[in-house]
Amino acid sequence: MSGGPGLLLVNLGTPDAPRAPEVRRYLRQFLSDPRVVDINPVGRWLLLNLIILPLRPRRSAEAYQKIWGEDGSPLLVHGQALRDELRRRIERVPIALAMRYGSPSIAAGLDELQRAGCDEVVVLPLFPQYASSSTGSAVEEVYREAGRRWNTPFVRVVPPFYDAPGFIDAFARVGRPVLERLAPQHVLMSFHGVPQRHVVKSDPSGRHCLASEGCCDAIVDANRSCYRAQCLATARALASRLALAADGYSVAFQSRLGRDPWIRPYTDERIVELAKAGVERLAVFCPAFVADCLETLEEIGMRAKEDFRAAGGKELVLVPSLNAHPAWVDAVVEMVEPALGRPA
Repeated sequence: MSGGPGLLLVNLGTPDAPRAPEVRRYLRQFLSDPRVVDINPVGRWLLLNLIILPLRPRRSAEAYQKIWGEDGSPLLVHGQALRDELRRRIERVPIALAMRYGSPSIAAGLDELQRAGCDEVVVLPLFPQYASSSTGSAVEEVYREAGRRWNTPFVRVVPPFYDAPGFIDAFARVGRPVLERLAPQHVLMSFHGVPQRHVVKSDPSGRHCLASEGCCDAIVDANRSCYRAQCLATARALASRLALAADGYSVAFQSRLGRDPWIRPYTDERIVELAKAGVERLAVFCPAFVADCLETLEEIGMRAKEDFRAAGGKELVLVPSLNAHPAWVDAVVEMVEPALGRPA
């Protein structure tokens, strides 16, 4: 007799503490992933052990210390809050939270659901837009860990939700009060970046992605798995929901690493350009993140704010992420209940 389904929420991950040793352990696991650093294994080992790990853990730990709360990492705290709200909303379905890197691990999440009697697992990768380095890696790890078990669970994965009405509505509900209070002269939608080669590799035709200026203007067969195209689709949908004028918002990409070209335009450069163009009040959405984390709170809420003011701007406001906002909880319920075999 079937034990029934469980729900596994998967986000990217976080160090266990804002100290260099814990950050080094986290970065080693994260950047050893061939879906994240997709170069030959020898080159990846040299890059990680000779360049990144000797220097970056200390700097990253200092950044984490600026955002770390009494309860721990914001990404983990918000994930736990979302899990707890979903447990209240979706009765009789075990729900676990896991991280692709760090703790709690995907293996631990599957163990938790297995102990609860689940022989089916519905997986919700908490990445709105598909990228091989985030969604792809998380799904691969779920399958790998599930396959190690003698009694393998039956796995179903919720697809990317970059234009799902509930997701767009939730970000609009979070952002609208900020826009009303700030009255920004411009709205920037900043997404996490990926190397250009990642989006080119996602194109099954080999002829579409980054081959023209308008390659991401619509979702077609060639770019249906393109991260950049899905980000722009999110931006268009959110701008429409917020009634933003076409020249009242723009899109950029943050968090690039290394010297290889990443998808453009770059957020740090765009923020300075806007300030120098006379924008004094700027609101920034980060719709690639469903929970506030280092990339939103420190990179945008602190560093970008300083850069904006240094370039002549007056006020940059980070729109909070979805975290455990009731509208986001509603959206997640709507997305997962059909996969759980329950009416939406």
